[in-house]
Amino acid sequence: MSKKPLIGITGDFRPEQKETQALSWFYTGYYDSVTDAGGIPIMVPPLADDDDLKQMLEQLDGLVLSGCALDLDPIRLGFEKHPASRAMPLRREDFDRRVCTMAMEMKMPLLAIGAGMQLMNVIGGGTLHQHVTEDVAGAMYHRDGVEANLRHIIDIVPGTRVDKMYGPGEIRVNSQHHMAVKYVSKMFVVSATAPDGVIEAIEVPDEDWFCVGVQWHPQNHSASALDMQVFENFLAACEEPEPQILQMPVRKAA
Repeated sequence: MSKKPLIGITGDFRPEQKETQALSWFYTGYYDSVTDAGGIPIMVPPLADDDDLKQMLEQLDGLVLSGCALDLDPIRLGFEKHPASRAMPLRREDFDRRVCTMAMEMKMPLLAIGAGMQLMNVIGGGTLHQHVTEDVAGAMYHRDGVEANLRHIIDIVPGTRVDKMYGPGEIRVNSQHHMAVKYVSKMFVVSATAPDGVIEAIEVPDEDWFCVGVQWHPQNHSASALDMQVFENFLAACEEPEPQILQMPVRKAA
């Protein structure tokens, strides 16, 4: 019986406050999606030591870089902070940068979701829009403060991994972001866009390395049944090939 892939999942973090201790947590949709796709989820806390982190990653078959309701620090990205921006805690962003860099250096199978995709692009040398509705001419709504189930269609680039995941037909995805990829890192190609041109998915154009980022949230309760194929394709890339059994020639009796 073949072993199931071990899939690391990064979590969220809240620093210590007046009357509460520091807290890490993981949204159920991530580990349920990994389990449903045939993997065993492993929660990855924000470890402080790089050697510990590397040892942990070496035990994994793939990594999910999770999204976040908060933003990458706009000041750190060279922006003047927009009123709509709310920076994630420093420990969370620092750890996500470290684990993403290490996983990419190791060429681990990597699925980056939401802010995880934005960070992966930044680590690769790309840039971001801080506030899509002001930065992109004719931008559609990508986040609604009232409607939690906002959805829009995406245009998928033929021949990409994302194209193979979803196949033909109109694809609608959930949307809840105000930052987005602007200039794509040279190591990635665009694999999907929204009708207004906002980049919705990127990937490394290497058949031997699954490294994909999606701006939508395939693990979310507002995802469609088709979105599960993102995790299924990711898990397939994380599985070790079955060992070949060599058949020894039968020696005939003299």
